[in-house]
Amino acid sequence: MITKKMYKIIIFIFIFNTLFSFNLYSSDRDFDVWLKNFKVKAVATGISSKVVDDVLSNAKFLPKVIEYDRYQPEFYEDTFTYIKKRTSKRKIADGIRLYKKEKYIIDKVENEFNVEKELLLALMGIETNFGKYLGKMDIISSLATLSFDKRRSEFFTAELLILLNLVDKKIINKDILYGSWAGAFGNFQFMPRTIRNYAIDFNQNNTIELKKTEDSFASAANYLKTIGWKKNNPCFLKIDLKDSIPSKYLNSSARNIKNKKKVNFFEKYISNFNDLNVNKNLDAAIIIPDKDIIPGSKTYKPAFLIFENYEKILNWNRSLRFALAVCTLKETFKNEI
Repeated sequence: MITKKMYKIIIFIFIFNTLFSFNLYSSDRDFDVWLKNFKVKAVATGISSKVVDDVLSNAKFLPKVIEYDRYQPEFYEDTFTYIKKRTSKRKIADGIRLYKKEKYIIDKVENEFNVEKELLLALMGIETNFGKYLGKMDIISSLATLSFDKRRSEFFTAELLILLNLVDKKIINKDILYGSWAGAFGNFQFMPRTIRNYAIDFNQNNTIELKKTEDSFASAANYLKTIGWKKNNPCFLKIDLKDSIPSKYLNSSARNIKNKKKVNFFEKYISNFNDLNVNKNLDAAIIIPDKDIIPGSKTYKPAFLIFENYEKILNWNRSLRFALAVCTLKETFKNEI
């Protein structure tokens, strides 16, 4: 027997499913109109109509991509846990195994671009677990969906046009364009703009293959070299702060690192200053990565002194803890390889 309460629930579910189905149908219909107009726009920029029709012929509206974009998970892990998970013994063993297998190519890339192999291994390990998690989303449909969506349409429209240009110029093969929901691709998760600006056909076979060691490692190294990574320079140091430090010197956001000073300037605010093995004339800043993420976290713990190289990793991914994890894994590889 159906009670009044059960009846109300059934009606609610029916209405919800009806509205959801209607919204999907409406989105699909609007997307088709948008796609038709986008093709005209793409051809007008100089991309061949044949490539535009070919590449976009199977483009679909992906509701899941909108969901990922709207509701990206918040990270409430403390910094110690975040780093520990991404620098595990298994991760280290997998990186060493890859290096031994591809030693000739990786060493060659390091020598030519003056970027440490340990850094490249660390970035690949954290981005895609050494190529094991490249993403399976149809990048064309992902970028088209995000371009159609109004939230960040301008950015993703530009990325999609760049990608079409890369295919048109035969720099990228359209048949292997599967990656992350946001359009990132390959061993190091390059967006189309990054591919255009920094990717290299290192093995000179007339196509850029970012899922293969030669091109992906060389492209990542070229990116790091171009943005100013300095080989063998420090990335960060863990420090113990005194309560007397003014809050203006504490950075909790990766968007704008402020109040950089010479290391010597911070001496009066750091308890373990005499233990720091670093050139005291280097420019540095202080970060407190847990403050805005972990509810109730102590403002001064953990704290890190960061340097120019650390900020180069922020160019790769605007996350204080991502950069800490990359640099930590890099140093671990340095001790193991």
